[in-house]
Amino acid sequence: MLKRTYLKLVDMQEEQARRHLDEVRSIHSEMRGYKHDFHHHLQTLKGQLKAGEVDRAVTYLAELDDNLQRVDTLLKTGNVTVDAILSAKLAQARAEGVAVTVQAGLPDTLTLSDLELSITLGNLLDNAIEACRDALGEPFLRLTLCMKGKMLYCYLLNAAGKKKVKVGSLFRTGKGGAHGFGLHRAETILKQHGGWVKYNSEDGAFTSEFLVPAVE
Repeated sequence: MLKRTYLKLVDMQEEQARRHLDEVRSIHSEMRGYKHDFHHHLQTLKGQLKAGEVDRAVTYLAELDDNLQRVDTLLKTGNVTVDAILSAKLAQARAEGVAVTVQAGLPDTLTLSDLELSITLGNLLDNAIEACRDALGEPFLRLTLCMKGKMLYCYLLNAAGKKKVKVGSLFRTGKGGAHGFGLHRAETILKQHGGWVKYNSEDGAFTSEFLVPAVE
């Protein structure tokens, strides 16, 4: 029964990760399309202004600005998949009033699959965002993501509430262990690739850190 529940949770999370990747890939494609069409937008505006249709041109500009605000929020880490994952999660954090700081630089290809990256980074960021909701002080999230030789290194520090109780290698959370499962999934994937992960909880802060082989 326990094994069946665990496998069901794994399947649900992977399906959620796939849907998430599809959504952010769509945003990325839309952004590229917007840049590709920029010349056409300029021609349309010039034509409207030459014809004296100023109000129409202003409306057109407003629509373009709305679209640009929506799609030009992707981070530029050097890896399209990571750009998409981080952009979606960090936009959520900012929308909830979290002060976000990111330093990231990666190659365009990693040995971890898109799904593995989505589950690993997504779970760590979900955990961080939830912890910020219970923060003792101002909510913040600081992320470093870079290469150390052939290894992908991640350090995530976020605001949190009171120190969490550790149960085995995981931490008990306010939602009956939901994010405890997420941290476990991230740890499982990283260890499968020969990496390691560390979590640490203190009053007011939580840290996640991992190092994993990521290039051939």
